[in-house]
Amino acid sequence: MPPLENDIVNLEGVWVAYSGSDRPAMRNINLRVSAGKLTLITGPNGAGKTTLLETCLGLLKPYRGRAYLFGVDTRSWRIREARKMCSFVPQDFIKPPFEAYTVRRIIQLGFAPYKSIFESLTEKENERIQWVSELLGIEDLLDRPIGTLSGGQQQRVVIARALSRKPRALFLDEPFSSLDREGRKLVSKVVSEYVRKKDAAAIIVSHDVNPIIKYADTIVRMDNGKIISGDCYA
Repeated sequence: MPPLENDIVNLEGVWVAYSGSDRPAMRNINLRVSAGKLTLITGPNGAGKTTLLETCLGLLKPYRGRAYLFGVDTRSWRIREARKMCSFVPQDFIKPPFEAYTVRRIIQLGFAPYKSIFESLTEKENERIQWVSELLGIEDLLDRPIGTLSGGQQQRVVIARALSRKPRALFLDEPFSSLDREGRKLVSKVVSEYVRKKDAAAIIVSHDVNPIIKYADTIVRMDNGKIISGDCYA
């Protein structure tokens, strides 16, 4: 089925394998996500959840089937432009103690795809940084080196960076892993409200469904590289 105008992600019969492997990491995946929807991907370790997220973004290419992001075939050179409308928060976000970049600088890097090397931020972009830092309760940390922060604080920072760009699609891989109970509730609420207000989409991978399940429009369960349950048209 060809992508529709409102589609953010459209996967049709997708099979993916990692380079050098003759065993598929994902098999016959069908998934459609439209604007204004929050999709939760869950399942055990090794189920293929991160592989699915990276395939949606075009970081992994299908060897069978078709994958589209904003209507662009992920095997096309134009996928880089489509990806600029997205924000991706991977699992491996923790910075070492000697990392001297401040929180403000880390969030500023979210604008890098749109700026030249020496171009300064606009007043509106600086206002966005203040807005998102207050939203996630890190406004008092803006001038702290990120390496000095706890894991939970760092996780809020990278989510703030993702939101600061005002993306049309958020891809979050285990965004609750280092957060305490209140942090998980806050991030879930913030992401859900962003999706509704901006008519954006969010695809969230999480083995811990409790913080986000009540906000999810669709819950997709994976195991052994396959979708085993869930409405694949979100």
